[in-house]
Amino acid sequence: MSGTEFTFTDQDFKRVRTLVYEFAGIDLSESKRNLVYNRLAKRIRFLGQDSFNQYLDYVEAQGEDEFVMLINAITTNLTFFFRENHHFDHLANTVIPQLLQQNAASKKIRIWSAGCSTGEEPYSIAIVLKETVPAGWDAKVIATDLDTNVLDTGRQGVYAIDRLKGVEHARVKRWFLKGVAVNDGLVKAKPELQDMIKFGQVNLMQDWPIKGPVDVIFCRNVVIYFDKPTQTRLFNRYADLLVNNGHLFIGHSESLNKVSDRFELLGQTIYRKIK
Repeated sequence: MSGTEFTFTDQDFKRVRTLVYEFAGIDLSESKRNLVYNRLAKRIRFLGQDSFNQYLDYVEAQGEDEFVMLINAITTNLTFFFRENHHFDHLANTVIPQLLQQNAASKKIRIWSAGCSTGEEPYSIAIVLKETVPAGWDAKVIATDLDTNVLDTGRQGVYAIDRLKGVEHARVKRWFLKGVAVNDGLVKAKPELQDMIKFGQVNLMQDWPIKGPVDVIFCRNVVIYFDKPTQTRLFNRYADLLVNNGHLFIGHSESLNKVSDRFELLGQTIYRKIK
């Protein structure tokens, strides 16, 4: 790219694409070239380096820590509480009642938020569990992401109040503490929610510390970055981890059509494992 601060050749972009695909399964299209330049140029500047070539050599020499920084830089984390609210309605009104019957002996429920971003999704799930699961049950949310920065936000549980736009006032008041003085405009998830969620770093393309089985998986707006073969491998692994008839929620622009035959579509990007 000419007229830019750092030289960014076709070979540099090809190296980035290869590194990102091999490490995280993300398939970067040509249309992402400017985004990659702009995001990684900040990292190169921060490190005091002179070129993309020098930076990519550095990535390969440093290993996983810098790979994660690279992925953090080029992926976008934008979410809010109860996003795609029909998923949470289905969880509360259909899935949880089924689990209360199926798991009556163990009194245990496990839900995985895979690609949890800054934590709004797992906290929304935790609220549903608190509102629908009787006391005495062991109900937990596993929240994972590749990006260590967003995981830190999730663990802290502090958010701008506008992330709760559209959520009923009574619900906000029940589950969040409102900031005052210098914290005006912020809310913090109550400890009883935070105690339900275990945040951890997971690369979906590598071995998972989660051994299962789990009852429900949320993986929304994650596979849009992956090519079809990578999606097929990922959804097969999800099916292996889910209980029989376990549920999978994916993003509004995603589909398992011609990707996996191990789930049936229930409607509105809600799937149930069938094999």
